Amino acid sequence: MRQQLVIVGAGPRGTGILERIAANAPELYAGGPGLDIHLVDPHPPGGGRIWRQAQSPLLWMNSHAEDVTMFTDETVTMAGPVREGPTLHEWAGLDGRTFADRRLQGRYLRWVYERILADLPPHVTVHHHPRRALRLAGPRDGRQQVWLEGRSRPLPADAVILALGHLDAEPDAEQTRLAEYARRHGLVHLPPDFTADSDLSALPPGAPVLVRGFGLAFVDLMVLLTEGRGGRYEGDAYHPSGREPVLYVGSRRGVPYHSKIGYDWTGERPPLPRFLGPAEVDELLARPGGYDFRRDVWPLIEKELGFAHYHRLFTAHPGRTAMAWADFEEKYAAAGGPAETGALVAAAVPDPADRLDLAALDHPLDGVRYASHEDFQAGLRDRIEADLTRRHDPAHSTDLAVFLGLLSVYGQLVRLGDVTSWWHGFFSFLASGPPGPRLRQMLALSRAGLLRFVGAGMTVTAERGVFRATSPTVPGFAVEARALVEARLPEPTVGRARDSLLRALHADGAAETSDGLLRVDPGDGRILDAAGRPHPRRFALGPSTETRTAGAFTRPRTGGPAFRQNDATARAVLSFLTTSLVKEPVR
Repeated sequence: MRQQLVIVGAGPRGTGILERIAANAPELYAGGPGLDIHLVDPHPPGGGRIWRQAQSPLLWMNSHAEDVTMFTDETVTMAGPVREGPTLHEWAGLDGRTFADRRLQGRYLRWVYERILADLPPHVTVHHHPRRALRLAGPRDGRQQVWLEGRSRPLPADAVILALGHLDAEPDAEQTRLAEYARRHGLVHLPPDFTADSDLSALPPGAPVLVRGFGLAFVDLMVLLTEGRGGRYEGDAYHPSGREPVLYVGSRRGVPYHSKIGYDWTGERPPLPRFLGPAEVDELLARPGGYDFRRDVWPLIEKELGFAHYHRLFTAHPGRTAMAWADFEEKYAAAGGPAETGALVAAAVPDPADRLDLAALDHPLDGVRYASHEDFQAGLRDRIEADLTRRHDPAHSTDLAVFLGLLSVYGQLVRLGDVTSWWHGFFSFLASGPPGPRLRQMLALSRAGLLRFVGAGMTVTAERGVFRATSPTVPGFAVEARALVEARLPEPTVGRARDSLLRALHADGAAETSDGLLRVDPGDGRILDAAGRPHPRRFALGPSTETRTAGAFTRPRTGGPAFRQNDATARAVLSFLTTSLVKEPVR
């Protein structure tokens, strides 16, 4: 007699969807016969794999505790009711500026999950299955079956929501070649992975280790191979234990992600969105021939981020401008292209350091050359110091305005269903970098000789029985090592996912983007088939889809695109279940 909903993934995304089901059920499912919700995840509900409590206490969150919430507020544009709740710092009683460890976040997420269970209507029950989902089957117009590891019979489902987080992936051609070379020559090769799950014991003390990737996965690796091996910091100095390897790190940009901003917003906020908002998204979606991201969307993004930057410069730092804001805003809006905009900015903003240059931000070492490896070590330390100073100085509050612009743009790209891997990386580099103290630790490790910078455009080759890294940043320099770590998460492509359920969807012809992500309806998350038709009973949200957001939780009062998605999907599922009661006989 009861209906069945299967949610695959019980981490923050699955938990957030469950919260929206609890919030919307009194309106949309009040007369239902009863609903069994099956949460399928081998990891504990709430935290899931990434935020599980069983991990090193040395690993921090990447956000201030006051900037982490799992609860909606009045800024979220959604049809469902707002149900407010505490942020992480309110729940834990922390200073809001603390970077909490991930285990504490796991406890917060578990508490959120248990609160949601208590908020569910009496006729809605949740069952957790600590197993992996292997396969999804069933006709478009009938009940689905979700096959679980270790069970001979599938879970029947009137609807299925895939809330899968970061997943393992099969290696691409380059990783396969490097792994095979490592096997033949007795080397160590660690492919892209969630760092907390990597076996780092194979990296010997004192030995050079090549690391490709300078983002957040690298920060975790750095922590586990230094403090995690008994080293300690005293002020700005690092005291090694003697068990650390020597890390040679490089990446496409050759620099670490920008530091988290270390001050609060004051004064007038830029009125966002201004140039890339709902109207522009609707127009792009309505174009008969479609649109091109670089040609049609990127100019709007540039305009939006520039507007946020200059609004803050003119309103908070008017002494650094040479024009009234009203005049600048009118001319900026009317400017027909980059050349006209550039001429306006040059006339209105005297100091080039106060102008926004997105290309220079994205490629900070382009064309930069150092005479020696040691010169580059000193040069990059200076750059990191300068970044830390800037990101903690309100005189550069245009950076925080651009951060708000990035959040606004991300929300519109989610609506557009066009969150490309490039954009996600660009956003993360500027807006989702490490806490300032982590960069201080990088500087200390660099001075101690345990962290060595390779440069931009790092190339790794396998030759003469070792791995060899070079970069055009330091012409003629090369470093050889018997270990290579790919410090990044696997690409969330459907075709290479090790998750057999996603692989089965790929084999069955589910629609995918050019980046290999699962295509879904940007409105409610229904999975699209090759003909572009939304599946009536299958939904998906998260990193493997084209509408992936910056995170499953968010800052309070910033509109939370993930929360908007969760609400839309929860309402669509509940409405479908209610409607199906009329169309189908009661079982």
